Amino acid sequence: MAFKSLRLAAPLLRALAEEGYETPTPIQAKAIPPALEGRDILGSAQTGTGKTAAFCLPLIQRLEVAGELGADAAHAPKRARTSGRPHALILAPTRELAVQIAESLAVYGRHAACRTAVIYGGVGQAGQVRALQNGVDIVVATPGRLLDLVQQRHCNLSEVHILVLDEADRMLDMGFIKPIRSIAAMVSKKRQTMLFSATMPKEIRHLADSLLVDPVRVEVAAVASAAPKIEQRVHHVSRDLKQSLLERLLESNDMTSVVVFTRTKHGADRVMKRLIRARIDAAAIHGNKNQSQRQRALDAFKAGKTRVLVATDVAARGIDVDSISHVVNFDIPVEAESYVHRIGRTGRAGATGIAIAFCEPAERGALKAIEKLLGKAVPVAPLPEGLTVLSAINDAAEAHAPRREHPHSPRRPAAGGGGRSSGRGGSGGRGGSAGSSSGKAAPKSEGWSKGQSEGASEGKSEGKGRGPAQGRGGAKTKVARSSNSEFGAAPAKAATPTRGDDGAKPHPRAHAFPSARPAPRGGSRGRR
Repeated sequence: MAFKSLRLAAPLLRALAEEGYETPTPIQAKAIPPALEGRDILGSAQTGTGKTAAFCLPLIQRLEVAGELGADAAHAPKRARTSGRPHALILAPTRELAVQIAESLAVYGRHAACRTAVIYGGVGQAGQVRALQNGVDIVVATPGRLLDLVQQRHCNLSEVHILVLDEADRMLDMGFIKPIRSIAAMVSKKRQTMLFSATMPKEIRHLADSLLVDPVRVEVAAVASAAPKIEQRVHHVSRDLKQSLLERLLESNDMTSVVVFTRTKHGADRVMKRLIRARIDAAAIHGNKNQSQRQRALDAFKAGKTRVLVATDVAARGIDVDSISHVVNFDIPVEAESYVHRIGRTGRAGATGIAIAFCEPAERGALKAIEKLLGKAVPVAPLPEGLTVLSAINDAAEAHAPRREHPHSPRRPAAGGGGRSSGRGGSGGRGGSAGSSSGKAAPKSEGWSKGQSEGASEGKSEGKGRGPAQGRGGAKTKVARSSNSEFGAAPAKAATPTRGDDGAKPHPRAHAFPSARPAPRGGSRGRR
């Protein structure tokens, strides 16, 4: 089947020929004909199957050149370019994906008078507002920034007759379902709606039922299955050796264009910096990078100037590179569906790809969930020579390591908690029970300067004259030097008397220091 058989207009066929596209992908062959007729579309397809063209081509044709096809003219929306009033709206989860879609529209519509604006957050809105005011046919937007501009009355969606939701499952993960419903309520009720998603969880099915009318269902692969030309394997490795394993694998010349996925933004930066120290060209993209930084990193990766791109799930949604040779899951994703999205970055446009996962012992449960979703086990690959023994040693050490208790676990007192009867209790405990290291009561003449002020206000019952000290919740108290000190006798300065955990009343000599601040009533935080 050729694109000509899909009844696409001449300007679109010309643009496709210039890009070297002759044969549509399965989802394009199934989705484009009903989309040209104005039918609602519910598409289930993985990343890299050509779904962007599946909705961009009919959208451009219905806006620009439908009159040439007679039968389609009746279904085409009326077009009159007005400031801030687009006729088609495409919603995407991330700014990278929004930019990618806009680039595709520019390529396919280069011979049509189609004007597009891209709306996303993370950058100033002045340029986006100007684009809307100049009049646009299509708006590609992320939900958050679009709602901001609508509320500021820079954009009016009442004349939108074509609504597209791309990667709806990812928008669900990012919490955009409520904003999507708000936006859908603003567009024309007489509209065409197309929804595409790699997976179809229950929430997405409910969303489709509420937005689509008698949709044509298009499915080109089993839901949540990986592209067939992706070779998958997993390395079982301790966490401490993941970076070494990555660097060892990158010694292979076959890994020409690699995307490495981490769970966190800081993890992405850490992996990138270590790769650079190992003299491996690498860049990172994640939510903490501004748009210009992310775009520069993507451009360098697409141009082949950067060999490794380290990314988080959200930031990677706009990566549109057909030549990615490998995808590395440095961290196993918590959600099994995210694994499908990740490895879909490779094996695109009919090419083969390799997906590698690093699985530490704590991630084996997540790996089992992925295998259950895929319906098959991911083949296990051996570790390179030299890493096998180290990984086994680390795993054994981790298995036999004592369990770390929470600092406030009831099994032990909190930091600075209950003092011991021997007088060596932590600061802030019930130290008034002993006034000396031997546990014997201190002489009464020294009790307040040495034993009781240390014990009652701080829980420090070992009277060795350690200088200024402070309990958790007590005030700073000067500890008087004992007459038994090895440094010789010294006049004892009375410390600030307070009511301690043992309920002792302040010594009358406390009035000699009216400026001292007493410790809070009730003693230290070590009391239970």
